[in-house]
Amino acid sequence: MSIWNLANRQLCDLVSYEPGKPIEDVARELGLKPSEIIKLASNENPLGPSPKALTAMREALERAHFYPDGGGYYLREAIAEKVGLARDNVILGNGSNEIIEFIGHAFLKPGDEVITAKHAFVVYKLMTTLFDADTTEIDDPGYKHDLVAMANAINPHTREIFIANPNNPTGTLVTQEEIDHFMARVPEHVIVVFDEAYYEFLENPPDVLKFIREGRENVIVLRTFSKIQGLANLRIGYGLGSKAIIDVLQKTRQPFNANGIAQAGALAGLQDDEHQRKTREITIRGRDFLQKEFTAMGLEFVPSYANFVLVKVGNGVDVFKTLLQRGIIVRAMASYKLPDWIRVSIGTMEQNERFIAELKKVLSEAPAHAAS
Repeated sequence: MSIWNLANRQLCDLVSYEPGKPIEDVARELGLKPSEIIKLASNENPLGPSPKALTAMREALERAHFYPDGGGYYLREAIAEKVGLARDNVILGNGSNEIIEFIGHAFLKPGDEVITAKHAFVVYKLMTTLFDADTTEIDDPGYKHDLVAMANAINPHTREIFIANPNNPTGTLVTQEEIDHFMARVPEHVIVVFDEAYYEFLENPPDVLKFIREGRENVIVLRTFSKIQGLANLRIGYGLGSKAIIDVLQKTRQPFNANGIAQAGALAGLQDDEHQRKTREITIRGRDFLQKEFTAMGLEFVPSYANFVLVKVGNGVDVFKTLLQRGIIVRAMASYKLPDWIRVSIGTMEQNERFIAELKKVLSEAPAHAAS
């Protein structure tokens, strides 16, 4: 008998999440030196971690033999102060992805429905499937959430709606007005999850925390230390919500889910406004450069509000593989139902210029790659 006969049935056809290729893997597979490779695949911070975070983590290593603060008191206090809420409105996660799992544990049953945009972060559907629930994907004209259509799709089986703003992998943004109209239509039985992993890159971000301040108990806001903080390796993120919903989610998490070194680094990084400012500036300059170059090359792209750009290159997988041979890691988008596209993260200006130079060579040397 196959072990799959014993496994939960929804796992049989589940496609595991495939992250961007690590530099070390590419170096080993292609015989390149790690220093020759640039990674523009996973929306990471090209400046690295905050220097203050590095100092705090080195100090925390001296206490590595102790269990961490399971309640994350000081980090939750600092986050709450930063966003104008209370500590009871904050939950920590092993990355904000883990909080998506908490939400599933808390609210999903087999046969329930989760609503997402058609081109949304693939983990939403993956987590939904793990809980034997169903995903309804709503068309997103212009690769942007259609909140009117998403609201129209709500039915008695709907339990969760995910709205990434800015959205990954498209980089698009929904406005405050669109959000307000949407929220006015959402019934109490539906949990609305605003995924704001790229929130800090926005100059004038919509305010969704107001729904928490107003007492809405069916709203959760996800944020992360992986992007502008440059702490992706630590796997630490957080969720914001009413005390009632955070109390529910706290019952779903494992003890000590946020490790102490990560908490120390995140706390210091949160308070390093200068590092965040520099990251935001290099991102905006790099994004403007890439989009200007794509325009000059005649390539279709989705104007982005995040630290990456989605660009149409023809055969995305082929372009990805060819760039990989040249020591440049980007992200092919076939798994997001965008086979003609790649997603490129913003790097340093030197990295951005090298990527553009190599992309021009790839597209000119292989006309079959060219965007239609």
